[in-house]
Amino acid sequence: MQSPVLTTIAVTGFTVAFFHAAIPTHWLPFVLVARARGWGRAKTLLVTVFAGLGHVALTTLLGLAIAWFGFQLDEHVGEKFTWIVGGLLIAVGLFYFWQQARGGGVRHHHLLGGQHQPSPKCGHEHEEKHSHWDVELQESPLASRKAGDWAAISGLFVMLTLSPCEVFLPVYLSGVQFGWRGFFVLSGILAVATLLGMVLFTWLTLLGLEKFEVKNFERYEAALLGAIFTVLGVLMLVLKHEH
Repeated sequence: MQSPVLTTIAVTGFTVAFFHAAIPTHWLPFVLVARARGWGRAKTLLVTVFAGLGHVALTTLLGLAIAWFGFQLDEHVGEKFTWIVGGLLIAVGLFYFWQQARGGGVRHHHLLGGQHQPSPKCGHEHEEKHSHWDVELQESPLASRKAGDWAAISGLFVMLTLSPCEVFLPVYLSGVQFGWRGFFVLSGILAVATLLGMVLFTWLTLLGLEKFEVKNFERYEAALLGAIFTVLGVLMLVLKHEH
């Protein structure tokens, strides 16, 4: 049983981490700051990886806490653990469906520190012609040449690090049944998928593919996550039952 379940969890983890990294908060700030400061592609991608490592590191630390909690729970409930985790994953999935239905979506921090609020008259036109990130960039010290590059790099690193991939944490819980092996496998998947997604979308935008559409994905991210976690929870319960 373990191989199919671990494979399912691994694929789910990669999907969650990669598509979460596709959200503009994980790559667009690097592109805009790079353009404002005149950075080349190589430097921009290196900064993206550097900040991504901080993002992954904090998420992994949170995952460690989740894993430790899961180990303790597993010791106390034994065979019931898979049923509990499966039920929790389904509950998480339903929560994301509820978020999508109410129009809340998945909340993401604006990394550039701007407080831009489009006016009712020009909001739609603004979204069509410019991203709100362009306006936030004008208000952010990260793009100001008065500060050195290291100040901008450090700012991007800190702000992305302090916005961990919280949607990956339920995946850590689902891997508890495989002990530390599951934790390290999932941590590796988190790192690869997150950095791959961030670098890929940053690189595509630097190549001039500004029209690359991610708005629709961002709009329906909660529904996608809801489907992923619900399916994972059901599969865990089904595979456990078959076993």
